[in-house]
Parts: sequence; structure tokens; C-alpha cells
Amino acid sequence: MNLLNNGSFQRLQSGLNASNLRNTVIANNIANADTPHFKRSEVSFENLLKKEMDGAQLSLRGRRTDPRHFVIGSTGGIPEASVLRDGTSSMNNNENNVDADREMSLLADNQLRYNSYIQAVNEQIRMMRTALEGR
Repeated sequence: MNLLNNGSFQRLQSGLNASNLRNTVIANNIANADTPHFKRSEVSFENLLKKEMDGAQLSLRGRRTDPRHFVIGSTGGIPEASVLRDGTSSMNNNENNVDADREMSLLADNQLRYNSYIQAVNEQIRMMRTALEGR
């Protein structure tokens, strides 16, 4: 049995993965702030995780007859982070919707979130090490 395969540790790992993806997406948004017709993207993870942990399930569940089919409905596990593109808004005349100041704020927020995930992972590992060593 692997001690790092518990649900709490897996949620933290998924949070770290989502935070890394979010950092990449925000950096891409900032890099394209002056690109005509560029539409910003964002990462959705924490809301999906909260719904999963609260037991909120979709009333619709798809039947998969092939492993290549998309999963429709709750999987009962830890959700994957998803990238959503905001194609509906526009900030300036070139139809670009990136606000560089907002993106920088989101980047700082994401850095704080990442640091808290790392701190929680380190604490879990410390507790496991203490339990194994018997101190």
C-alpha cells in the first residue's frame, strides 16, 4: 500500500496540477494581450472539486460503450482541471478580451494558491514520516 495514494494527498496533487496549468494559461493570456482577436482562457478546478466533495452529482449520466467515449456525469473521483475559453467578451476594438492588470492579479492569486498547496503537501509528508518513524 502506498501512503501517498490517499484521497487527501490525491486532491492536493490535483490542485497542484491545476495550479501549474493555470499558471501556463495566464502566462499565455498575458503574452497575447495585444494580439488581435485573441480570447483569454481560464482554468476551472476548485469549483469542480467542491461540487465533487459536496456530493453534487449531475442528474444525467452517460452510458459508455467504448473506453474512448467521453464521460458524462460524475465519475466519483477527483476531477481534472479544464481550460475554458471566454469567447463572448471583448475589451478593445481589436476584439481581444485580455486585461493585463487583471491577469497579473490572477497570477499573484494563483501563486498564493500554489504555495498553500505545497505547504499542505509538505505537512502531509511530514505527518506520514513522523508516523512511520514513531516520533
